[in-house]
Order: sequence, then C-alpha cells, then structure tokens
Amino acid sequence: MSTVTEAARALAEGKAILVVDDEDRENEGDLIMAAEHATTESVAFFLEHTSGFLCVSIDEARARRLELGLMVPDNTERHSTAFLVSVDYQHGTTTGISASDRAATVRALADPRLAPTDLARPGHVMPLLAKPGGVLERPGHTEAGVDLCRLAGLSGAALLCEIVTPDRREMMRGDDLVAFAAAHDIPMITIDALRTYRRSVESAEVAEFRPRITTRPAVAERTGQSTLPTDLGTFDAVAYRARNVEHMALVMGDPASDSAPLVRIHSECITGDLAGSLRCDCGAQFRNALAAIAEAGSGVLIYLRGHEGRGIGLGHKLRAYELQQYEGLDTIDANLRLGLPIDTRSYDDACDILDDLDVRSLRLLTNNPDKVDALTDHGIRVVEQIAHESAPTAHNRPYLVAKRDRLGHTLRRLG
Repeated sequence: MSTVTEAARALAEGKAILVVDDEDRENEGDLIMAAEHATTESVAFFLEHTSGFLCVSIDEARARRLELGLMVPDNTERHSTAFLVSVDYQHGTTTGISASDRAATVRALADPRLAPTDLARPGHVMPLLAKPGGVLERPGHTEAGVDLCRLAGLSGAALLCEIVTPDRREMMRGDDLVAFAAAHDIPMITIDALRTYRRSVESAEVAEFRPRITTRPAVAERTGQSTLPTDLGTFDAVAYRARNVEHMALVMGDPASDSAPLVRIHSECITGDLAGSLRCDCGAQFRNALAAIAEAGSGVLIYLRGHEGRGIGLGHKLRAYELQQYEGLDTIDANLRLGLPIDTRSYDDACDILDDLDVRSLRLLTNNPDKVDALTDHGIRVVEQIAHESAPTAHNRPYLVAKRDRLGHTLRRLG
C-alpha cells in the first residue's frame, strides 16, 4: 500500500490512483484521477479496465454553481450514492460517448469557468455529490476522490470508476487489485487510511487538512514594496507580477501572526474603483474592505489586475453595458450575447500572494463562493466567510440580483 501523501502527489502529477473501501461495504477498488488531468488516453485506460460507468465527484458548491440537481429526490441506492443529472460538454464534442468526448466533459467539470449552459443534460458522464465532511462523514469513493484531489491542491473534482475483472463479469477485489496496481505502477490506498490521515492531521495543533501538495509552481512573484499612508491608516503596499500582469497587496499589521486575519480578494474594476460607477458595487466593496481591515488592525486586501468585467476586459464590459441598458439583458446574458464567457477569473495568483505573505488561515470578506472554493482547494483554510455587501441602488440592483440568482453569490440585502 502507498501512503496518502504519495497518492495525493500522484494525483497532482496527473496520474491515476487506486482506492479501496472496506470489505464490509462495497469491497471494491476505484480508479481515481483528478478531473482536470483527464485525457483521451487516460479515459481510454479507464474504459479498458473499469465498468465504463464514468463518474466525476464534486462538492456542493460546484454542483450548485453548475445547476446540477439530484437524479432522483428519493435515493434508494444501497449506499446512498448521490447521483446528479448526467452531462456532456457541448463545445468541441460530438455524441459525447467517445473517450475524447468524455475526457472533455470530465475536464470541463473541473474548470471554474464552466457555465451551466456549457453542459447538455442528460449526457454520458455522471456527476456525484460528495458529502461536505468528506470521508469522515461518508466513507465512500465519491468523498475520497474529492478529499484526495483537494489534498493534492487541485480543483476537488475527481474522475472515478470501479475496476472490473479482465472478462468484465465481476468486480475486481482483494489480491487481484494489489496485482493490478503493481502491474500498472499505480499507487493504492484504502479509504480507512485516508480517514485515519484526516483525523490525525486535523487534530494536530499546527497542521490542517488540505496541505498543498501540488506541482503547480508559484507564478506571482514579489517585485516591490513600500509603506502607503492613507486616510484609513498606513498600509504596506506590496507589488507582484504574474503573466505580465501586476497585482497589489495592501497589508496592515502582521497578518501572518494572526490565526485568522481579515482578507479581501478584490477584482480590478476601473469603472467602479476609479470612476465611482453606480452600475456595480465594486467601488463600495473596495473602500469598505479597506475600512474593515483598518478597524481590525490587521489584514490583507489583494487587488487582482486582469479581472476587469469578470475577466472579459474593459472594452467588452462596456459593450455588455450597452446590451444591459438598451436591450434589458442582465450581466450574464449580455456576456453570452457577445459570445463571451460568464467568468474567466482565476484566483491562483491570489493564492500565491497569500502563500508569500504566509497566510494559511483567514476570514474572507466575500459574497462569492468561487473565491472560497479557490482558497480551500489550494489548501488555505477559510475560517469564516463574511458577507461584504453595500446598500443596493436603483442602478446596480439588476446586476446584484443576477449575481445572487445566477452566480450563487450571498446577497441578503436585496430582500
């Protein structure tokens, strides 16, 4: 048997692992790999050695964002596996059943930019809903996949399927699974070992679940720093460069010494932050976040450049504004009318910046579940998600309603 850490590292490197549950449960072994690493070749390997009923386990936040509901309201399956509605990725695929088409669907389910409209339903890949507590709440392969992919510093979406005997008549079990893992050089662990690992790590005073074991190198690099006196107090302004984009962290106090400092990840919005546009709440969020950090005496505001218009750029954002104003489209449908994605933002650079600042646990000022997911998947513990709302106005109410109803943002002041 391999160790849990070895299995997580294999997932981070794009390899498959074998996970076995208890003898008194299913007594089966599942091939598991990170969904974002699925290729035509790896899916073909799955189809050759498994039942072929390919599933992707995801967490509740991802299922909610993709509008994936349960297959049936009353689950009578023996182990209460939470099957969601089956899907196919609609772009660049054909019938959805081939290894290449299914690989595209599996990868898409791990992509934070995926929109509900990108998926056809029903399809040929079966999403599964993992319990929030992972294997500690339910000792199933569904939860093991999500736990292990998060432990690997990945999206938390896992491709999985049960291994069958070569004649495909029976489930492969026991020594045959051990021999299979050895023959294909695949790390093999048990769900019980993962449960033990989680308990030991989460109970340790200085350790926490989901340490980062990822092969993705840090991209954001510190390039300059200076004190910055403001009308709210003195911050340290720290510049970072990543992919030819410069970001800034405004740091007050010593957040690394705080068990859970206040943090705001703020996406660039020239119209709101600089011009005071009333079409959005960005300017108010920026100013209120700085005020909250100043009041707390310690914290970080990360200003992410390249996020204008949820990543589509200033020109496209202004074109979308025209559609909203003159055709009554909301912020989502305006992007789609222009042939643009709903949200292309990545929070990898923010995670790198927090790593550089040695912030591993925090209270996050946000209404956006994607930011919580991104930090959690990276291995940063979000102790508390703090609502970050301003009073809605006649100008930004439609925008806020769309964010609440279609993007899953937590906005309670809308009524």
